[in-house]
Amino acid sequence: MPVKVLIVDDSGFFRHRISDLLSGDSRIDVVGTAQNGKEAVEQAKKLRPDLITMDVEMPQMNGIEAVRVIMRECPTNILMLSSLTHEGAQVTLQAMEAGALDYLSKDMRAWMEHSSSLETQLRDKVVELGRSRHARLRSTFTASSNSSASSKSMVFRPEKRSVSRSVGSENSATKPSRFHKDSIKSEVAKKPDRLSDRPSLERKQSPASPPQRSYSKKGMPDCRIVVIGSSTGGPAALQQILTQLPASFPHPILLVQHMPKTFTSVFATRLNQQCNIAVKEAEDGDKLMPGRALLAPGGHQMIIDPRHSDKVRIMPGDERLTYKPSVDVTYASAAKSFSNKVLAIILTGMGADGCDGAKLLRQQGATIWAQNQDSCTIYGMPQAVVNAGLADEILDLSEFAPLLSNKRP
Repeated sequence: MPVKVLIVDDSGFFRHRISDLLSGDSRIDVVGTAQNGKEAVEQAKKLRPDLITMDVEMPQMNGIEAVRVIMRECPTNILMLSSLTHEGAQVTLQAMEAGALDYLSKDMRAWMEHSSSLETQLRDKVVELGRSRHARLRSTFTASSNSSASSKSMVFRPEKRSVSRSVGSENSATKPSRFHKDSIKSEVAKKPDRLSDRPSLERKQSPASPPQRSYSKKGMPDCRIVVIGSSTGGPAALQQILTQLPASFPHPILLVQHMPKTFTSVFATRLNQQCNIAVKEAEDGDKLMPGRALLAPGGHQMIIDPRHSDKVRIMPGDERLTYKPSVDVTYASAAKSFSNKVLAIILTGMGADGCDGAKLLRQQGATIWAQNQDSCTIYGMPQAVVNAGLADEILDLSEFAPLLSNKRP
């Protein structure tokens, strides 16, 4: 059954452009359009779409307020369309805190030039999010007692609920990774780092078949660093985990979230305001410190400096890799620098980024935790790791923070 989509935008050009792009896909059925947030609420109640594409700036009722009303009165999966500006990033993250699942940039030139990449990205996001049953039936915001700014006080807590998925969605999530080990290795072996001078990551052979796992929730392993990868649904998931960690958290944390540059800088600032630990967008040469999380900047790759394992290197991405930043690249770097003293966490997201890097971590004896299907927005990246037999624990989103803090969920 096609995904039913409602398009909301005050621009006639964008309404028609989005409709044209989506209507050409047999998996999608555009059931209506709206010019402002007020119309969006009315149409959402009337048409009951599987997904709404939502503009941010609109008359009468803007996108953020429309998301809040829709999530309260007729919960629906929502994809925000936002400009790649600092202000656009701030507003989009507010919309995601209100309940929107994901976003796509509104780069006017790309939309006017009939970009095939944009067309594919839009259609794939719409289909995956439309098929997801992770509509947030309740958005719970908890006000921080020591914060007066609304941007600091709102923390989204997704409700734990059972997820029903179509066969098509499951199959798309289990496709083999597009990333090859040679491209990942070349990424972390680029000059001036010369990671190729160090021992090979593949000293151990991968097992012929994944061993049976018992998921015992034993708590924090013996590690020196925590590396977390995420994509679609990641901002809310990261926020839920990181805001529960104490300022005294004993390990450095690396965060790889699929986001453009403008968004990662804003997201890091917001997390830093909301968390007890320190959070910053990573810069070349930043030190790894206990109780501090470094967020990989959009458009770049983040690796651990092979000559100084207490620092990170930020570098342009290999063109062969789709994602910048890539979870695979950072995982591979952690495996090379810290061997079995890594706790790798793979959270909600489309595709399979992180699976190849997890294989390298597994060869080194590192610990890998994956988010479970029920609490994922999109069960793609964790599913790839689980299906490959690489996960030591499969956890609900609510379980990560207590286990990281050595508390029982």
